Amino acid sequence: MSFIPDPAVLAAFTLAGIILTLTPGPDMALFLSRALRQGRAAGFAAMAGANTGLVIHTLLAAFGLSALLAASATAFLVVKMIGAAYLLWLAVQTIRHGSALTLDRKSGGRNASLASSWATGIGINLLNPKIVLFFVTFLPQFVDAHDPNVRGQLVFLGLYFVVLSLPFTVAMIATAEKFSAALKRSPRLMRIMDWTFAGIIGGFALRIATAASR
Repeated sequence: MSFIPDPAVLAAFTLAGIILTLTPGPDMALFLSRALRQGRAAGFAAMAGANTGLVIHTLLAAFGLSALLAASATAFLVVKMIGAAYLLWLAVQTIRHGSALTLDRKSGGRNASLASSWATGIGINLLNPKIVLFFVTFLPQFVDAHDPNVRGQLVFLGLYFVVLSLPFTVAMIATAEKFSAALKRSPRLMRIMDWTFAGIIGGFALRIATAASR
């Protein structure tokens, strides 16, 4: 199938996707907090909302970037270069500040419905500017601007990321108490994850920058 990247590209994307999934962020904080406060069903509902947001980000990025490519290959290259700079900045910030996971475990107030948890997941995901920038800058690193099926590849990679993250996020929610405690108990593990994430993201940034300069 022409919209599926070659095995080497897919393997690189898979590794980056797994590290990204395991790196704490607003989405992880939301569905772990809901799981700890209201039970696994609420956690899964919030996760489903976040994944819905990722699908929307995927479609917007794929159609927007492919339209940009159709209009100007040079403009698409500029976006990729800006993306490389952003990814490099993100890698440096990760090393400087590290990951943080703040969980709201207060039991006061009325529990939100599953539909509300799902809607909150969508809202947090769609309104997170880092996710918007990440999708716009990260996905283009794995497609060839000269490939006629670039839109299909962008959609495939975005949806593949959602599917790839499911086993890990489901496991996090199923073991929310133990998982959150393990992260807080092991700052060394968190730093290893930070350095791994920064190394992979920085590597992609340098790869696209050097490729564009040839």
